[in-house]
Amino acid sequence: MVEIGGKRIYHLGDTALFSDLQLVGKRGRLDAALMCIGGHYTMDRFDAVEAARLVGADLVIPCHYDTFPPIETDAEAFKSDVQNAGFSEVAVLQPGASHTL
Repeated sequence: MVEIGGKRIYHLGDTALFSDLQLVGKRGRLDAALMCIGGHYTMDRFDAVEAARLVGADLVIPCHYDTFPPIETDAEAFKSDVQNAGFSEVAVLQPGASHTL
């Protein structure tokens, strides 16, 4: 968890889906969450949809995917699933890109 400039950002790191993620969301509003969606070594995009629900951040930025074959996934499908469920907005960033909160 990082709090800077009045914004709260949570980086899930290399994790799998686990129920205690809901505790993060209960500690207060999250402006953004960075979560892995690549699977294999971390949670896949399907588990990440549930993680987005549990964490409850206003914005989710997917990470840890598409850098080599075992973690290739469809980030746009993840975005669609999360946004259609009404959990969060999703910003899919290209390598080297930035996003301002």
